[in-house]
Amino acid sequence: MDNVVQFPAARSTAGGRLLIPARLRDARKVLRLSQEELGEKVGVTRQAISAFERGSRSPEPATFAALAAALDQPLGFFTSEDAPTFGDFSTRFYRKFGPETIRRQEACDTYSMWFTQVARHFDALVNYPAVNVPEYDPADFGEDGIDEIAEKVRADWGLGLGPISNVMALLESNGIIACKYEMSGESVEAFSFWNGTRPFIFMASEKDAGVRSRFDLAHELGHLVMHRHIEQSEIADKATLKEIERQADRFAGAFLLPKHSFPNEVFSPRLDAFVELKRRWKVSIGAMVYRCSDLGIFDENQILNLRKQISFRKWRTKEPLDDPRIIPVESPRLLAKAFGLVAENDRMKIDVLLQTLQISPSFIAAMCNLPLDVFKRDEPPPRQPTLK
Repeated sequence: MDNVVQFPAARSTAGGRLLIPARLRDARKVLRLSQEELGEKVGVTRQAISAFERGSRSPEPATFAALAAALDQPLGFFTSEDAPTFGDFSTRFYRKFGPETIRRQEACDTYSMWFTQVARHFDALVNYPAVNVPEYDPADFGEDGIDEIAEKVRADWGLGLGPISNVMALLESNGIIACKYEMSGESVEAFSFWNGTRPFIFMASEKDAGVRSRFDLAHELGHLVMHRHIEQSEIADKATLKEIERQADRFAGAFLLPKHSFPNEVFSPRLDAFVELKRRWKVSIGAMVYRCSDLGIFDENQILNLRKQISFRKWRTKEPLDDPRIIPVESPRLLAKAFGLVAENDRMKIDVLLQTLQISPSFIAAMCNLPLDVFKRDEPPPRQPTLK
């Protein structure tokens, strides 16, 4: 009980409510607030917030309510222990680094915890697809090892050498649990991790172009396949992290554009020729040009000319066919289907979900790709007397 403090001011009974300081820290860090910023929101000093988080001081009832409102969490969140997950977490790889790296990563770490808690709760109620994610070490392969690994994963999953119609559905059908939760204002696109024996992908950026989210998913699959056992200490070295990210990018290109099929369809070094290839393969023109460079389909001057054309046409940010009505943005469905199964069978179990996790309902809805009002339940109208 070292991580809790007595909170007598929040409950009228003699026993007193238990405030868990770590929960207060987690809720603050998820919103990327400093102690001073949170203090300003609730009308107390930074030192007071620090004392609450250390467990050396208890907030008054009004301050407690203000903290819950400012942090968008139910009161019970701050007095409940963490719900169970599937086990230990593997290393998470964050591809971009901004000026607030530590604050952002702390938020991502907490999001990961909550995400796995939601998934673990449903695991006791529904049968997820079995985990079928092979593991390969790039060190065991030769010069073209990443391409060979991508081919092996395709073979393991019974895929041919053609375009993949829906990457998200493919990953979910092989036991990967994915979610989308936009972290506005943060330089995070996506990250993946193992929790126990279950793989997860967290899409932290809502991209308008379906081809870019598909590449992100394939990139994260590369991490799950190749980098499960890399320790956090290893990626402290920037050169090591850069190589790991290069491997994941190469895997994504090789997985989406196999070397034994894609080159057969590249017939011209003109940029316009790639538009129809994009429609068929559902991969960005920029990524296809990069893949052509990897495979030596064109020489260096032709690749340079293609990249100059992309810049001249301002296609680095928006390409032809990026309209989601043409190539849709793929969304996760696994947790939404689990929620639907449970709700259809016994609506009370959804209430148990909220009481067990004590996490903001809006966050749970977002994790499950559900509308924000999914947990709203109207009270039945009061009964009126009737004539006999």
